[in-house]
Amino acid sequence: MRLRALLDTPSLGLRLLGGEDELDRTVRGVMTTDLRDPSRYLSGGELVLTGLAWRRAPEDSERFVRILAAAGVAGLAAGEAELGSVPDDLVAACVRHRLPLFSVVEDVSFASITEHVVRQVSSERAGDLAAVVDRHRRLMTSGPTGGGPEVVLDLLGSDLDLRAWVLSPTGRQIAGSTLAGAGPELSAGTAARLAGEHLAAARSGRRGPHRVTIEAAGAPGGATFSLFPIRHDGRDLRQTLLSDWLLAVEADAGDWPEERLDLLHGVTQLIAVERDRRDAARTVRRRLAQEVLELVQTGAPPAEIAARLRVAAPVLLPGLGTAPHWQIVVARVEWEDGDVPGGPVAQSLLEEMLVDPGTFGPEPSDRIAVAHTGDEAVALVPLPVPDEPGDASATGLHADELLSVVQEPLGRGLADDGRLTVGVSASVHSAEGLRGALEEARHARRVAAARPGRVCAAGHEELASHVLLLPFVPDDVRRAFTARLLDPLRDYDRRHRAELIPTLEAFLDCDGSWTRCATRLHLHVNTLRYRVGRIEQLTGRDLARLEDKLDFFLALRMS
Repeated sequence: MRLRALLDTPSLGLRLLGGEDELDRTVRGVMTTDLRDPSRYLSGGELVLTGLAWRRAPEDSERFVRILAAAGVAGLAAGEAELGSVPDDLVAACVRHRLPLFSVVEDVSFASITEHVVRQVSSERAGDLAAVVDRHRRLMTSGPTGGGPEVVLDLLGSDLDLRAWVLSPTGRQIAGSTLAGAGPELSAGTAARLAGEHLAAARSGRRGPHRVTIEAAGAPGGATFSLFPIRHDGRDLRQTLLSDWLLAVEADAGDWPEERLDLLHGVTQLIAVERDRRDAARTVRRRLAQEVLELVQTGAPPAEIAARLRVAAPVLLPGLGTAPHWQIVVARVEWEDGDVPGGPVAQSLLEEMLVDPGTFGPEPSDRIAVAHTGDEAVALVPLPVPDEPGDASATGLHADELLSVVQEPLGRGLADDGRLTVGVSASVHSAEGLRGALEEARHARRVAAARPGRVCAAGHEELASHVLLLPFVPDDVRRAFTARLLDPLRDYDRRHRAELIPTLEAFLDCDGSWTRCATRLHLHVNTLRYRVGRIEQLTGRDLARLEDKLDFFLALRMS
Protein backbone atom coordinates (compact mmCIF):
# COMPACT_ATOMS: atom_id res chain seq x y z
CA MET A 1 0.00 0.00 0.00
CA ARG A 2 1.02 3.65 -0.40
CA LEU A 3 1.29 6.27 2.32
CA ARG A 4 -1.41 8.31 0.61
CA ALA A 5 -3.95 5.59 1.37
CA LEU A 6 -3.44 6.04 5.11
CA LEU A 7 -4.86 9.58 4.96
CA ASP A 8 -7.98 8.23 3.25
CA THR A 9 -8.86 6.20 6.36
CA PRO A 10 -10.31 8.62 8.96
CA SER A 11 -10.49 5.95 11.68
CA LEU A 12 -6.68 5.84 11.83
CA GLY A 13 -6.54 9.40 13.20
CA LEU A 14 -3.53 10.43 11.08
CA ARG A 15 -2.75 14.04 10.22
CA LEU A 16 -0.04 14.93 7.67
CA LEU A 17 2.58 17.31 9.09
CA GLY A 18 5.07 17.23 6.21
CA GLY A 19 6.20 15.33 3.13
CA GLU A 20 3.17 15.76 0.86
CA ASP A 21 5.38 15.20 -2.21
CA GLU A 22 6.48 11.80 -0.86
CA LEU A 23 3.06 10.22 -0.27
CA ASP A 24 3.44 7.74 -3.14
CA ARG A 25 6.04 5.79 -1.17
CA THR A 26 5.18 2.12 -0.70
CA VAL A 27 4.65 0.77 2.81
CA ARG A 28 5.99 -2.76 3.31
CA GLY A 29 5.33 -3.14 7.01
CA VAL A 30 5.01 -1.46 10.41
CA MET A 31 7.46 -1.07 13.29
CA THR A 32 6.74 0.46 16.72
CA THR A 33 9.77 1.77 18.59
CA ASP A 34 10.95 4.22 21.21
CA LEU A 35 14.62 3.30 20.87
CA ARG A 36 16.97 6.19 20.18
CA ASP A 37 18.65 4.06 17.48
CA PRO A 38 16.31 1.44 15.98
CA SER A 39 18.45 0.90 12.86
CA ARG A 40 19.23 -2.76 13.61
CA TYR A 41 15.51 -3.58 13.39
CA LEU A 42 14.83 -1.71 10.12
CA SER A 43 15.00 -3.23 6.66
CA GLY A 44 13.38 -0.39 4.63
CA GLY A 45 9.84 0.44 3.62
CA GLU A 46 8.39 0.48 7.14
CA LEU A 47 5.91 2.94 8.59
CA VAL A 48 7.58 3.70 11.92
CA LEU A 49 5.27 4.40 14.88
CA THR A 50 6.77 6.14 17.91
CA GLY A 51 5.54 7.56 21.20
CA LEU A 52 8.52 10.00 21.29
CA ALA A 53 9.91 8.57 24.54
CA TRP A 54 13.38 8.69 22.92
CA ARG A 55 13.25 12.52 22.66
CA ARG A 56 14.89 14.20 25.62
CA ALA A 57 16.16 17.33 23.91
CA PRO A 58 15.36 19.08 20.59
CA GLU A 59 18.64 17.92 19.03
CA ASP A 60 17.55 14.28 19.46
CA SER A 61 15.06 14.70 16.60
CA GLU A 62 17.73 15.30 13.95
CA ARG A 63 19.65 12.18 14.93
CA PHE A 64 16.54 9.99 15.07
CA VAL A 65 15.20 11.13 11.70
CA ARG A 66 18.62 10.80 10.06
CA ILE A 67 18.75 7.15 11.16
CA LEU A 68 15.27 6.46 9.76
CA ALA A 69 16.03 8.15 6.46
CA ALA A 70 19.28 6.19 6.06
CA ALA A 71 17.39 2.94 6.65
CA GLY A 72 14.90 3.81 3.88
CA VAL A 73 11.71 3.84 5.93
CA ALA A 74 8.53 4.92 4.17
CA GLY A 75 7.31 7.37 6.80
CA LEU A 76 7.09 8.32 10.47
CA ALA A 77 3.96 8.57 12.63
CA ALA A 78 4.34 10.20 16.04
CA GLY A 79 1.81 9.79 18.85
CA GLU A 80 0.48 12.85 20.67
CA ALA A 81 -0.03 11.09 24.02
CA GLU A 82 3.50 11.71 25.37
CA LEU A 83 4.03 15.42 24.62
CA GLY A 84 0.57 16.60 23.65
CA SER A 85 1.67 17.58 20.16
CA VAL A 86 4.46 16.71 17.77
CA PRO A 87 7.41 19.08 18.49
CA ASP A 88 8.52 21.56 15.81
CA ASP A 89 12.10 20.25 15.84
CA LEU A 90 10.86 16.83 14.70
CA VAL A 91 8.80 18.42 11.92
CA ALA A 92 11.83 20.41 10.75
CA ALA A 93 14.10 17.35 10.81
CA CYS A 94 11.64 15.37 8.68
CA VAL A 95 11.46 18.22 6.16
CA ARG A 96 15.26 18.30 5.89
CA HIS A 97 15.43 14.56 5.24
CA ARG A 98 12.30 14.44 3.03
CA LEU A 99 10.66 11.96 5.40
CA PRO A 100 6.83 12.05 5.46
CA LEU A 101 5.58 12.78 8.98
CA PHE A 102 2.16 12.08 10.48
CA SER A 103 0.72 12.77 13.91
CA VAL A 104 -1.50 10.18 15.63
CA VAL A 105 -4.32 11.41 17.84
CA GLU A 106 -4.26 10.24 21.44
CA ASP A 107 -7.36 8.03 21.28
CA VAL A 108 -6.09 5.87 18.37
CA SER A 109 -3.80 2.99 19.39
CA PHE A 110 -0.72 1.98 17.46
CA ALA A 111 -2.17 -1.56 17.41
CA SER A 112 -5.11 -0.32 15.29
CA ILE A 113 -2.77 1.27 12.76
CA THR A 114 -0.57 -1.85 12.69
CA GLU A 115 -3.54 -4.14 12.09
CA HIS A 116 -4.84 -1.93 9.27
CA VAL A 117 -1.48 -1.73 7.49
CA VAL A 118 -0.80 -5.46 7.87
CA ARG A 119 -4.19 -6.25 6.40
CA GLN A 120 -3.69 -3.90 3.44
CA VAL A 121 -0.10 -4.94 2.72
CA SER A 122 -0.96 -8.63 2.92
CA SER A 123 -3.90 -8.33 0.53
CA GLU A 124 -2.01 -6.22 -2.01
CA ARG A 125 1.27 -8.17 -2.01
CA ALA A 126 0.04 -11.71 -1.45
CA GLY A 127 -3.18 -12.43 -3.23
CA ASP A 128 -2.54 -16.14 -2.92
CA LEU A 129 -3.22 -15.89 0.81
CA ALA A 130 -5.84 -13.15 0.92
CA ALA A 131 -7.92 -15.56 2.99
CA VAL A 132 -5.60 -14.89 5.93
CA VAL A 133 -6.71 -11.29 5.93
CA ASP A 134 -10.34 -12.10 5.14
CA ARG A 135 -10.50 -14.45 8.10
CA HIS A 136 -8.60 -12.22 10.50
CA ARG A 137 -11.70 -11.90 12.63
CA ARG A 138 -11.64 -15.63 13.25
CA LEU A 139 -8.06 -15.33 14.46
CA MET A 140 -9.10 -12.70 17.00
CA THR A 141 -12.38 -14.33 18.09
CA SER A 142 -12.39 -15.94 21.53
CA GLY A 143 -14.49 -18.88 22.60
CA PRO A 144 -15.20 -22.25 20.98
CA THR A 145 -16.02 -20.74 17.57
CA GLY A 146 -12.75 -18.82 17.35
CA GLY A 147 -9.90 -20.13 15.26
CA GLY A 148 -6.86 -18.70 16.99
CA PRO A 149 -3.43 -19.16 15.38
CA GLU A 150 -4.52 -22.53 13.97
CA VAL A 151 -6.68 -20.71 11.40
CA VAL A 152 -3.66 -19.00 9.89
CA LEU A 153 -1.56 -22.17 10.00
CA ASP A 154 -4.34 -24.14 8.27
CA LEU A 155 -4.46 -21.50 5.54
CA LEU A 156 -0.71 -21.70 5.07
CA GLY A 157 -1.16 -25.42 4.59
CA SER A 158 -4.19 -25.36 2.30
CA ASP A 159 -3.25 -22.33 0.17
CA LEU A 160 0.55 -22.51 0.07
CA ASP A 161 1.22 -26.14 1.01
CA LEU A 162 3.36 -25.03 3.97
CA ARG A 163 3.56 -26.94 7.25
CA ALA A 164 4.02 -24.54 10.16
CA TRP A 165 3.97 -24.44 13.95
CA VAL A 166 3.89 -21.73 16.60
CA LEU A 167 6.44 -22.55 19.33
CA SER A 168 7.26 -21.07 22.71
CA PRO A 169 10.87 -20.05 23.54
CA THR A 170 11.27 -23.38 25.36
CA GLY A 171 10.10 -25.32 22.29
CA ARG A 172 6.61 -26.17 23.54
CA GLN A 173 4.06 -26.32 20.73
CA ILE A 174 1.52 -23.50 21.06
CA ALA A 175 -0.30 -24.20 17.78
CA GLY A 176 -0.03 -26.37 14.70
CA SER A 177 -2.01 -27.12 11.59
CA THR A 178 -5.25 -29.02 12.25
CA LEU A 179 -5.72 -30.12 8.63
CA ALA A 180 -6.18 -33.84 8.08
CA GLY A 181 -3.23 -35.44 6.33
CA ALA A 182 -0.89 -32.58 7.23
CA GLY A 183 1.91 -35.03 7.98
CA PRO A 184 3.61 -36.17 11.19
CA GLU A 185 3.63 -33.92 14.23
CA LEU A 186 6.74 -32.03 15.24
CA SER A 187 8.61 -34.06 17.86
CA ALA A 188 9.43 -32.48 21.23
CA GLY A 189 13.15 -32.85 20.57
CA THR A 190 12.93 -31.14 17.18
CA ALA A 191 10.79 -28.32 18.60
CA ALA A 192 13.30 -27.69 21.43
CA ARG A 193 16.16 -27.70 18.89
CA LEU A 194 14.33 -25.17 16.69
CA ALA A 195 13.66 -22.91 19.67
CA GLY A 196 17.33 -23.04 20.65
CA GLU A 197 18.50 -22.28 17.11
CA HIS A 198 16.11 -19.32 16.91
CA LEU A 199 17.27 -17.88 20.24
CA ALA A 200 20.95 -18.30 19.34
CA ALA A 201 20.49 -16.68 15.92
CA ALA A 202 18.55 -13.76 17.36
CA ARG A 203 21.16 -13.13 20.09
CA SER A 204 23.90 -13.11 17.44
CA GLY A 205 22.11 -10.24 15.67
CA ARG A 206 21.25 -12.17 12.53
CA ARG A 207 18.11 -10.95 10.80
CA GLY A 208 15.28 -13.47 10.42
CA PRO A 209 14.06 -15.70 9.02
CA HIS A 210 16.66 -18.14 10.32
CA ARG A 211 17.30 -21.26 8.25
CA VAL A 212 17.90 -24.53 10.14
CA THR A 213 18.46 -28.06 8.82
CA ILE A 214 17.75 -30.93 11.21
CA GLU A 215 18.62 -34.55 10.54
CA ALA A 216 15.50 -36.68 10.32
CA ALA A 217 14.88 -40.38 9.78
CA GLY A 218 13.79 -41.12 6.22
CA ALA A 219 14.77 -37.63 5.02
CA PRO A 220 18.14 -37.67 3.22
CA GLY A 221 19.94 -34.43 3.96
CA GLY A 222 17.55 -33.65 6.82
CA ALA A 223 14.48 -31.40 7.07
CA THR A 224 14.89 -27.65 6.50
CA PHE A 225 12.97 -25.12 8.57
CA SER A 226 12.70 -21.33 8.38
CA LEU A 227 12.15 -19.58 11.71
CA PHE A 228 10.31 -16.26 11.95
CA PRO A 229 10.15 -14.18 15.17
CA ILE A 230 6.54 -13.45 16.12
CA ARG A 231 7.15 -10.24 18.04
CA HIS A 232 9.86 -7.66 17.46
CA ASP A 233 8.68 -4.32 18.82
CA GLY A 234 11.99 -2.46 18.91
CA ARG A 235 12.71 -2.93 22.63
CA ASP A 236 16.05 -4.29 23.79
CA LEU A 237 16.12 -7.87 22.51
CA ARG A 238 16.83 -9.24 25.98
CA GLN A 239 13.50 -7.86 27.26
CA THR A 240 11.41 -9.94 24.85
CA LEU A 241 13.46 -12.77 23.36
CA LEU A 242 12.94 -15.28 26.17
CA SER A 243 9.18 -14.78 26.19
CA ASP A 244 8.32 -14.39 22.49
CA TRP A 245 6.74 -17.08 20.36
CA LEU A 246 8.23 -18.06 17.00
CA LEU A 247 6.80 -19.38 13.75
CA ALA A 248 8.57 -22.48 12.40
CA VAL A 249 7.86 -23.25 8.73
CA GLU A 250 9.08 -26.48 7.15
CA ALA A 251 10.58 -24.88 4.06
CA ASP A 252 13.70 -23.07 2.90
CA ALA A 253 12.81 -19.38 2.74
CA GLY A 254 16.20 -18.51 1.28
CA ASP A 255 14.89 -18.55 -2.29
CA TRP A 256 11.44 -17.12 -1.64
CA PRO A 257 10.33 -14.00 -3.53
CA GLU A 258 9.97 -10.81 -1.53
CA GLU A 259 6.18 -10.99 -1.69
CA ARG A 260 6.11 -14.37 0.03
CA LEU A 261 8.47 -13.19 2.77
CA ASP A 262 6.28 -10.12 3.31
CA LEU A 263 3.30 -12.40 3.64
CA LEU A 264 4.92 -14.54 6.34
CA HIS A 265 5.99 -11.44 8.24
CA GLY A 266 2.39 -10.25 8.05
CA VAL A 267 1.20 -13.59 9.43
CA THR A 268 3.56 -13.26 12.40
CA GLN A 269 2.13 -9.83 13.14
CA LEU A 270 -1.39 -11.26 13.15
CA ILE A 271 -0.34 -14.01 15.56
CA ALA A 272 1.40 -11.39 17.72
CA VAL A 273 -1.95 -9.63 18.15
CA GLU A 274 -3.39 -12.91 19.42
CA ARG A 275 -0.42 -13.28 21.78
CA ASP A 276 -1.05 -9.79 23.15
CA ARG A 277 -4.70 -10.64 23.72
CA ARG A 278 -3.82 -13.75 25.68
CA ASP A 279 -1.18 -11.89 27.68
CA ALA A 280 -3.82 -9.35 28.65
CA ALA A 281 -6.02 -12.20 29.88
CA ARG A 282 -3.29 -13.12 32.38
CA THR A 283 -3.62 -9.78 34.15
CA VAL A 284 -6.10 -11.07 36.75
CA ARG A 285 -3.94 -14.08 37.65
CA ARG A 286 -0.84 -11.91 37.92
CA ARG A 287 -2.67 -9.46 40.16
CA LEU A 288 -3.87 -12.27 42.43
CA ALA A 289 -0.33 -13.58 42.72
CA GLN A 290 0.99 -10.09 43.54
CA GLU A 291 -1.63 -9.59 46.24
CA VAL A 292 -0.90 -12.96 47.87
CA LEU A 293 2.86 -12.37 47.66
CA GLU A 294 2.59 -8.95 49.32
CA LEU A 295 0.47 -10.40 52.12
CA VAL A 296 2.96 -13.21 52.70
CA GLN A 297 6.01 -10.93 52.65
CA THR A 298 4.50 -8.36 55.01
CA GLY A 299 3.58 -11.01 57.59
CA ALA A 300 -0.18 -10.68 57.22
CA PRO A 301 -2.32 -12.93 59.45
CA PRO A 302 -2.82 -16.42 57.98
CA ALA A 303 -6.58 -15.90 57.99
CA GLU A 304 -6.22 -12.91 55.66
CA ILE A 305 -3.91 -14.88 53.33
CA ALA A 306 -6.32 -17.83 53.39
CA ALA A 307 -9.19 -15.56 52.38
CA ARG A 308 -7.18 -14.29 49.42
CA LEU A 309 -6.33 -17.88 48.43
CA ARG A 310 -10.00 -18.79 48.45
CA VAL A 311 -10.51 -16.03 45.88
CA ALA A 312 -7.56 -17.24 43.81
CA ALA A 313 -8.38 -20.95 43.81
CA PRO A 314 -11.48 -20.80 41.54
CA VAL A 315 -9.59 -18.65 39.04
CA LEU A 316 -6.55 -20.92 38.93
CA LEU A 317 -8.35 -24.25 39.30
CA PRO A 318 -11.89 -23.78 37.95
CA GLY A 319 -14.27 -26.51 39.01
CA LEU A 320 -11.89 -28.11 41.50
CA GLY A 321 -14.30 -27.77 44.41
CA THR A 322 -11.70 -28.14 47.17
CA ALA A 323 -8.85 -25.96 48.36
CA PRO A 324 -5.59 -27.03 46.73
CA HIS A 325 -2.16 -27.49 48.13
CA TRP A 326 0.31 -24.81 47.02
CA GLN A 327 3.91 -24.68 45.92
CA ILE A 328 6.15 -21.65 45.33
CA VAL A 329 8.77 -21.30 42.61
CA VAL A 330 11.21 -18.37 42.54
CA ALA A 331 13.25 -17.39 39.47
CA ARG A 332 15.72 -14.63 38.63
CA VAL A 333 16.97 -13.54 35.22
CA GLU A 334 20.09 -11.40 35.42
CA TRP A 335 22.17 -9.73 32.74
CA GLU A 336 25.80 -8.92 33.37
CA ASP A 337 25.55 -5.23 32.52
CA GLY A 338 22.49 -4.79 34.77
CA ASP A 339 20.78 -2.47 32.26
CA VAL A 340 17.82 -4.73 31.47
CA PRO A 341 15.26 -5.57 34.21
CA GLY A 342 15.00 -9.33 34.60
CA GLY A 343 11.72 -9.55 36.54
CA PRO A 344 9.27 -9.33 33.61
CA VAL A 345 11.35 -11.82 31.60
CA ALA A 346 11.48 -14.24 34.55
CA GLN A 347 7.72 -13.84 34.97
CA SER A 348 7.01 -14.83 31.37
CA LEU A 349 9.49 -17.70 31.56
CA LEU A 350 7.91 -19.15 34.70
CA GLU A 351 4.47 -18.96 33.11
CA GLU A 352 5.85 -21.12 30.32
CA MET A 353 8.22 -23.39 32.28
CA LEU A 354 5.58 -24.45 34.79
CA VAL A 355 3.41 -25.99 32.08
CA ASP A 356 3.89 -29.66 31.23
CA PRO A 357 6.15 -29.52 28.13
CA GLY A 358 4.03 -32.17 26.47
CA THR A 359 0.87 -30.07 26.81
CA PHE A 360 -0.44 -28.53 23.60
CA GLY A 361 -1.71 -24.95 23.24
CA PRO A 362 -1.43 -21.73 25.25
CA GLU A 363 -4.27 -22.33 27.71
CA PRO A 364 -2.51 -24.62 30.27
CA SER A 365 -0.41 -21.67 31.44
CA ASP A 366 -3.66 -19.96 32.41
CA ARG A 367 -3.53 -21.89 35.69
CA ILE A 368 -0.23 -20.39 36.81
CA ALA A 369 -0.12 -17.13 38.79
CA VAL A 370 3.22 -15.31 38.69
CA ALA A 371 4.22 -11.96 40.19
CA HIS A 372 7.53 -10.14 39.83
CA THR A 373 9.54 -7.63 41.85
CA GLY A 374 12.85 -6.30 40.59
CA ASP A 375 14.79 -9.13 38.96
CA GLU A 376 12.81 -11.81 40.82
CA ALA A 377 9.60 -13.58 39.76
CA VAL A 378 7.51 -15.65 42.19
CA ALA A 379 5.01 -18.27 41.03
CA LEU A 380 2.10 -19.48 43.13
CA VAL A 381 1.41 -22.98 41.81
CA PRO A 382 -1.81 -24.76 42.86
CA LEU A 383 -1.70 -28.54 43.37
CA PRO A 384 -4.91 -30.59 43.55
CA VAL A 385 -5.52 -32.27 46.88
CA PRO A 386 -4.72 -36.01 46.48
CA ASP A 387 -7.72 -38.31 46.30
CA GLU A 388 -5.91 -40.86 48.42
CA PRO A 389 -2.83 -40.78 50.66
CA GLY A 390 0.28 -41.20 48.56
CA ASP A 391 -1.44 -40.08 45.35
CA ALA A 392 1.38 -39.02 43.00
CA SER A 393 -0.81 -36.42 41.26
CA ALA A 394 -0.17 -33.91 44.05
CA THR A 395 3.52 -34.50 44.68
CA GLY A 396 4.28 -31.25 42.93
CA LEU A 397 7.11 -29.84 40.87
CA HIS A 398 10.75 -30.91 40.98
CA ALA A 399 13.66 -28.66 40.03
CA ASP A 400 15.43 -31.18 37.82
CA GLU A 401 12.24 -31.89 35.87
CA LEU A 402 11.69 -28.17 35.27
CA LEU A 403 15.09 -27.95 33.57
CA SER A 404 14.94 -31.20 31.62
CA VAL A 405 13.44 -29.67 28.47
CA VAL A 406 14.12 -25.94 28.73
CA GLN A 407 17.79 -25.88 29.73
CA GLU A 408 19.26 -26.18 26.24
CA PRO A 409 17.13 -23.61 24.35
CA LEU A 410 17.09 -21.06 27.17
CA GLY A 411 20.83 -21.41 27.66
CA ARG A 412 21.35 -20.42 24.04
CA GLY A 413 19.06 -17.44 24.44
CA LEU A 414 20.92 -16.24 27.54
CA ALA A 415 24.16 -16.54 25.53
CA ASP A 416 27.24 -15.33 27.39
CA ASP A 417 25.75 -12.41 29.32
CA GLY A 418 22.58 -13.72 30.96
CA ARG A 419 21.67 -16.18 33.70
CA LEU A 420 18.49 -17.91 34.91
CA THR A 421 18.35 -19.43 38.40
CA VAL A 422 15.30 -21.19 39.85
CA GLY A 423 14.33 -22.39 43.34
CA VAL A 424 11.42 -24.72 44.17
CA SER A 425 9.71 -25.07 47.56
CA ALA A 426 7.99 -28.09 49.03
CA SER A 427 4.20 -28.15 48.83
CA VAL A 428 2.16 -26.65 51.67
CA HIS A 429 -1.48 -27.22 52.48
CA SER A 430 -2.39 -23.99 54.28
CA ALA A 431 -1.79 -20.27 54.33
CA GLU A 432 0.42 -20.68 57.42
CA GLY A 433 2.99 -22.50 55.34
CA LEU A 434 3.32 -20.00 52.50
CA ARG A 435 5.83 -17.69 54.19
CA GLY A 436 8.14 -20.62 54.92
CA ALA A 437 7.64 -21.93 51.38
CA LEU A 438 8.65 -18.56 49.93
CA GLU A 439 11.82 -18.42 52.02
CA GLU A 440 12.54 -22.04 51.15
CA ALA A 441 12.24 -21.35 47.41
CA ARG A 442 14.48 -18.29 47.72
CA HIS A 443 17.13 -20.26 49.60
CA ALA A 444 16.98 -22.99 46.96
CA ARG A 445 17.47 -20.40 44.23
CA ARG A 446 20.57 -19.09 46.01
CA VAL A 447 21.94 -22.64 46.07
CA ALA A 448 21.27 -22.86 42.32
CA ALA A 449 22.99 -19.51 41.79
CA ALA A 450 26.16 -20.85 43.41
CA ARG A 451 26.46 -23.48 40.68
CA PRO A 452 28.13 -22.99 37.29
CA GLY A 453 26.01 -22.70 34.17
CA ARG A 454 23.61 -20.30 32.49
CA VAL A 455 20.44 -22.14 33.60
CA CYS A 456 20.41 -23.70 37.08
CA ALA A 457 17.73 -24.88 39.51
CA ALA A 458 17.57 -26.34 43.02
CA GLY A 459 14.71 -27.79 45.03
CA HIS A 460 13.69 -27.84 48.67
CA GLU A 461 15.10 -31.33 49.11
CA GLU A 462 18.61 -29.94 48.56
CA LEU A 463 18.26 -27.67 51.59
CA ALA A 464 17.83 -30.45 54.11
CA SER A 465 21.56 -30.62 54.78
CA HIS A 466 21.92 -27.04 55.96
CA VAL A 467 19.20 -24.36 55.95
CA LEU A 468 16.41 -26.53 57.35
CA LEU A 469 18.71 -28.03 59.98
CA LEU A 470 20.15 -24.77 61.31
CA PRO A 471 17.76 -24.55 64.29
CA PHE A 472 18.98 -27.98 65.46
CA VAL A 473 22.69 -27.14 65.51
CA PRO A 474 23.96 -26.90 69.14
CA ASP A 475 24.70 -23.35 70.30
CA ASP A 476 28.37 -24.02 71.05
CA VAL A 477 28.89 -25.50 67.57
CA ARG A 478 27.17 -22.50 65.98
CA ARG A 479 29.31 -20.06 67.97
CA ALA A 480 32.54 -21.85 67.11
CA PHE A 481 31.69 -22.07 63.43
CA THR A 482 30.69 -18.42 63.05
CA ALA A 483 33.61 -17.17 65.17
CA ARG A 484 36.14 -19.03 63.05
CA LEU A 485 34.83 -17.46 59.85
CA LEU A 486 33.50 -14.05 60.88
CA ASP A 487 35.51 -12.89 63.89
CA PRO A 488 38.61 -12.00 61.80
CA LEU A 489 36.38 -9.85 59.59
CA ARG A 490 34.63 -8.18 62.54
CA ASP A 491 37.96 -7.38 64.19
CA TYR A 492 39.29 -5.90 60.96
CA ASP A 493 36.11 -3.81 60.54
CA ARG A 494 36.43 -2.44 64.08
CA ARG A 495 40.05 -1.42 63.55
CA HIS A 496 39.80 -0.09 59.99
CA ARG A 497 36.07 0.67 59.43
CA ALA A 498 36.39 -1.42 56.29
CA GLU A 499 32.80 -2.81 56.15
CA LEU A 500 33.96 -6.29 55.17
CA ILE A 501 30.91 -7.99 56.76
CA PRO A 502 28.36 -5.86 54.82
CA THR A 503 30.44 -6.40 51.69
CA LEU A 504 30.38 -10.19 52.20
CA GLU A 505 26.60 -10.17 52.75
CA ALA A 506 25.99 -8.13 49.60
CA PHE A 507 28.40 -10.24 47.53
CA LEU A 508 26.61 -13.48 48.49
CA ASP A 509 23.17 -11.91 48.02
CA CYS A 510 24.21 -10.86 44.49
CA ASP A 511 25.29 -14.44 43.77
CA GLY A 512 28.90 -13.41 43.26
CA SER A 513 28.12 -10.88 40.52
CA TRP A 514 30.84 -8.21 40.69
CA THR A 515 28.85 -5.67 38.67
CA ARG A 516 25.58 -5.98 40.61
CA CYS A 517 27.33 -6.03 43.98
CA ALA A 518 29.45 -2.97 43.17
CA THR A 519 26.31 -1.13 42.02
CA ARG A 520 24.42 -2.06 45.19
CA LEU A 521 27.26 -0.88 47.44
CA HIS A 522 28.00 2.21 45.30
CA LEU A 523 31.60 1.07 44.87
CA HIS A 524 34.01 0.82 41.97
CA VAL A 525 34.47 -2.81 40.93
CA ASN A 526 38.19 -2.61 41.76
CA THR A 527 37.35 -1.48 45.30
CA LEU A 528 34.97 -4.42 45.65
CA ARG A 529 37.65 -6.81 44.37
CA TYR A 530 40.08 -5.40 46.96
CA ARG A 531 37.57 -5.97 49.79
CA VAL A 532 36.78 -9.53 48.68
CA GLY A 533 40.50 -10.22 48.40
CA ARG A 534 40.97 -8.97 51.97
CA ILE A 535 38.12 -11.26 53.16
CA GLU A 536 39.79 -14.24 51.52
CA GLN A 537 43.20 -13.30 52.97
CA LEU A 538 41.86 -12.94 56.53
CA THR A 539 39.85 -16.18 56.48
CA GLY A 540 41.93 -18.38 54.19
CA ARG A 541 38.82 -19.06 52.10
CA ASP A 542 38.14 -18.65 48.37
CA LEU A 543 34.85 -16.98 47.43
CA ALA A 544 35.06 -18.47 43.95
CA ARG A 545 34.48 -21.95 45.49
CA LEU A 546 30.92 -23.16 46.10
CA GLU A 547 31.85 -24.82 49.42
CA ASP A 548 33.35 -21.62 50.83
CA LYS A 549 30.39 -19.53 49.65
CA LEU A 550 28.02 -21.90 51.44
CA ASP A 551 30.11 -21.81 54.63
CA PHE A 552 30.03 -18.01 54.67
CA PHE A 553 26.30 -18.06 53.91
CA LEU A 554 25.64 -20.42 56.83
CA ALA A 555 27.88 -18.45 59.18
CA LEU A 556 25.98 -15.25 58.42
CA ARG A 557 22.65 -17.04 58.86
CA MET A 558 23.68 -18.42 62.27
CA SER A 559 25.31 -15.25 63.59
